[in-house]
Amino acid sequence: MRAYSLNDVHATRKRKDSWWTVYMVDPVACRLTLLVANHTNITPNGLSRLSLVLGMGSAVCFAFGQLVAGAALFYVSFMVDCMDGKIARLKQTGTAFGLWLDYVGDRIRVVCCAIGLAIGQYAATGDDAYIMLGAGVAVLDLFRYVNAPQMKRVREVVKENRLEARMNAGPVVPRQPRPPGMPRPPRAPKALTVRRRLGRFLIRHRVRTHLISGIEFHAAVFVVAPLAGVAALLPVSIVAGTLLLLNEIFLIYRMWLFTRAAPAVPRPENAQRVPA
Repeated sequence: MRAYSLNDVHATRKRKDSWWTVYMVDPVACRLTLLVANHTNITPNGLSRLSLVLGMGSAVCFAFGQLVAGAALFYVSFMVDCMDGKIARLKQTGTAFGLWLDYVGDRIRVVCCAIGLAIGQYAATGDDAYIMLGAGVAVLDLFRYVNAPQMKRVREVVKENRLEARMNAGPVVPRQPRPPGMPRPPRAPKALTVRRRLGRFLIRHRVRTHLISGIEFHAAVFVVAPLAGVAALLPVSIVAGTLLLLNEIFLIYRMWLFTRAAPAVPRPENAQRVPA
């Protein structure tokens, strides 16, 4: 069995990831991945199943009002979920079924933990707000992970349409070369705004520029809020859910701007191109 190094594991990390994963999970997950890779034969699918089992344990703890234990198990479940992809890339043992298992397992874990949290707090307080909290968390999570692949699909169709439009437009007239000796016109330097500086800083540290996503939402609701206490459950979850929804609206708006230049109009399957 090959002995892997920590640098080998670091090479399997995503080029850009959520700030919660980069700073709060990966430092531990990478070292555990190294131990698992060098001393066990556990497969990525085995880690995905373990992550789901730990997630179910978190949901049970939440249902019985054990917030700290539920938060700890959810964190460990997510960390194991990060390890399966690293093992798959490190040992090149990933499978198409593993992608499905990882994706569906995440959704089951989140929905079950939301239900467990709602049941546990409603049983303790009788407050209907916790039932609404559980339903809201589940709906937001499902919307986020149904919407994302659809937006990606729309962008791919628009790119295909743009490429086809360029191909149908005929040959491109080449630009006239600059005469020898003529100096290149000076370009005005681009000012580095605060937003661009922040973006460059985040990219250097592998952090995605949108700072609130599904992962941060899960961390806020199932780790941060339970550890902060019962009084923090509703306000923290509401703030996290609002930020996630605003981020989704912003992404949809950007997608709409992207599609305006070349609308993604589906073409008939049997359409034939008429020769010019």
